[in-house]
Amino acid sequence: MTARDPFSAWTRPARSPAFGIALLAVGVLLAACSGGDEVLELRGSTMGTTYSVKIAGLSANLEPDSLQAEIVQSLDRVNALMSTYRPDSELSRFNAGRSIDWVQVSAELAGLVDEARRISDLSEGAFDVTVGPIVNLWGFGPEEVPAGPPEDDAIQAAIERTGYRKLGVRTEPPALRKSRPDIYVDLSAIAKGYGVDRLAELLERNGIDSYLVEIGGEVRGKGLKPDRKPWRVAIELPDPARRDIYRVVPLRDAAMATSGDYRNFYERDGRRYSHSIDPTTGRPVTHTLASVTVIDTDCAIADALATALLVLGPSRGYELAESAGIAALFIAHDAGGFTDKATSAFDAYGHQDVGAD
Repeated sequence: MTARDPFSAWTRPARSPAFGIALLAVGVLLAACSGGDEVLELRGSTMGTTYSVKIAGLSANLEPDSLQAEIVQSLDRVNALMSTYRPDSELSRFNAGRSIDWVQVSAELAGLVDEARRISDLSEGAFDVTVGPIVNLWGFGPEEVPAGPPEDDAIQAAIERTGYRKLGVRTEPPALRKSRPDIYVDLSAIAKGYGVDRLAELLERNGIDSYLVEIGGEVRGKGLKPDRKPWRVAIELPDPARRDIYRVVPLRDAAMATSGDYRNFYERDGRRYSHSIDPTTGRPVTHTLASVTVIDTDCAIADALATALLVLGPSRGYELAESAGIAALFIAHDAGGFTDKATSAFDAYGHQDVGAD
């Protein structure tokens, strides 16, 4: 699987407004496959990254332009609800409000926050959608990268503004509530996966049962390719200096997401600061874990779990994933190279080496 961020040897975080820019560069590609079969690919830009929808087994009734329009509409709906870069989005309006009473929101927004809350509980706060003030303090938001690490007092002040238990959620009727007015919610660590799930549902409503959907590296596949083989998805080598494949997974009726420390970081005085922030300490993680890949039936869940396990690290993360039955692959830095460890659920799912059929 590709990384969430563009392939490059980063020395500072990206400054493009992720998750919420207008859909651009929409395209349709008809790619030839073995035996004269074809795969229709619909692609474009969304959420500060790109999307790709590949469909096998084309129907004579399928109208690519009409389906493309539905895809754009579905992604725009996600942005309109959950973008933090659109001031008119439902989430941005909630963040801007100062009320500590229940605020009515859409069922989609409340449902995703409720799912995020479940993963926060499971990970004991390693996944936290309120961590934005700490992320921004360390220079991984819209502000400039700081000249040095924040002062302890500033970190503590940011921690006081965060904490997923300070965000209330109910699903019936759908509403959110802050325990203090300056709580800020950012769903970027789960929203791309959520967008993938919405597109998968859209395809299935259109009678499409063989597809591969990808947004910014988060993927979900169903059915088989025209050659009757599973969709094959690459897990990237977690090396900031080069673009390469670490492992290939045949994705069968499942979703896969990867979170890593190797693209979004900056260096100060010979020390690297990762965008992976531990909400409990208010500081970037310092363990050896380079990336975590999670397979689940839902891409939103895989997306959030990958983030949580990366924050927890190679020991605590693996222990949680194994005990909870999460299919996860952990890749860690090791003496100038990498070593990996998979949970039992990941091993049971199976994998293929690069170049295998």
